This record gives sequence, C-alpha cells and structure tokens, in this order.
Amino acid sequence: MPPAPPARVVSMNLCTDQLSMLLAGADQLVSVSFLARDPRSSAMSEEAESYIINHGRAEEIYLLQPDLVIASAHSRQATVSMLRRLDIPVAVVEPARSLEEVSERIAEVGALLGRERAAQAMITQYERDLTLLRATGTRSVRGVLYAAQGWTAGDATLAGQILRAAGLQNVADELGYDYGGALPLEQLVMVAPDMIVPSTPYAGHSRAEEILLHPVIDAYRHGGASAAMRDADWVCGTPHVLRAVARLSDDRKRFETGDK
Repeated sequence: MPPAPPARVVSMNLCTDQLSMLLAGADQLVSVSFLARDPRSSAMSEEAESYIINHGRAEEIYLLQPDLVIASAHSRQATVSMLRRLDIPVAVVEPARSLEEVSERIAEVGALLGRERAAQAMITQYERDLTLLRATGTRSVRGVLYAAQGWTAGDATLAGQILRAAGLQNVADELGYDYGGALPLEQLVMVAPDMIVPSTPYAGHSRAEEILLHPVIDAYRHGGASAAMRDADWVCGTPHVLRAVARLSDDRKRFETGDK
C-alpha cells in the first residue's frame, strides 16, 4: 500500500507556494511564504490570502506541525537543516529553467502531495496550451530582456524561453549570454534590438532600477517597441508562464504591424 499523502504541508518558497496552491487537496496546504501574497512577485497573491504565511524561519514552521515542508534550492539552508534535525521531512524542489521543466516541476510537487492525477491533468492542459501558443517560423524580431542593473537573460533561462516561445529572437544569445549577465546600456544601444522587454520598476526610488528610466529605454517605450514584463507571470515555473508568452506574443504582433 502506498504511503498516505501528507496532511499538513508548509511551503517556504514563492514558486513551490504557487505549485502547491494549484495542486493541494482541500485543507492539505497549511502555510505559504509571505512572498506569495505580494502581487509584484506572485501570480496567485489573492489565493495566498487563504493561507497562513511564513517567513522561512525554522521556529515558526515547526510550530505549524507540518508533516511535510516543501522548499527550494534557494531556500535558507539553515532552516532546512534545522527542520530535518527536528525530524520534519523537507523536500527540496529545483527551480524550472525551461518551459519543458515546468511539466517536471508540476509532476514533482504533485507526487510530493500525493496528487499525481491532478498533476497529470495540469501537465496535459499546460502542454496543449503551450503548443498552441508557441510561435513557429522565422524569428525576425530581435528582442532583449532588460531588468534592474541592466540584467538580461539568455535562452538557457525560463525568461529566455518565454521570449523565444513568443516568437522573438533573443539578442542575449547573439552576445553569448546563455544564462544571464549585466548588459551595459552602451552595448545595448550598439546591438540595436527591435524590441526591449524591461521589468517593471517597483514604487519608490532604487539605484538598481534607474537604468530602466533612461531616455534610451523611454525611446523604445514611446516608439511602440517595448513590451511590459509582468514579473509575477515570469518568475516561477508554473502554468502562469503561459500568460507571459501570450502577452509578449501579442506585443510582438503589434510591433510587426506597426500598431502602437
């Protein structure tokens, strides 16, 4: 007989929060991280209001009496180690780095929760929708992702895969940024992408995000050659990445037709 599914589950990572909320059975998921309620980073901020939040600290998680904690490779290792010393099972889930790995992460979290059938149904729908959305043919529009401190991402990242699925040729690949790195504004101007996909600056003042307000970036925005990156749909390997692909694909089509 297979082991009983965990009855009290705590997630301590933004991405496992969302996969757990999508897949958990009734009353199975007890707590999610505080980031799950932040609409700037979470695609399920409203759903997260139904759960107790945690800040990734061993003490608060222990008091929730979980029989499973789902963490990420980026979670606090001190917390993970402490919980394991307290005999609380902790599963560490790697982040998805491609659109194909989204299916793998859904299956992995589904298995941890004992919700394999729900996970398989979600994977089937996700892969069907991705096939319908994925652009085919020649990528004639050259685009580049541009975030705080001039950070860009190549094709070996989830964000880069979203760019490609939406039908853009990633300029970062031309420059040898397989994963990611800082792209100086001067070099950005020299490679002259057709479209810039900047991240959305947070409210307030940030030195790291000043580059996103530079006149060069504004020129692309005002010229209709800029697409807004809604970070909440881009950050995690969940089915919500499909919304990012769809929006970016629409932006690309508007650029191609000259419709600002």
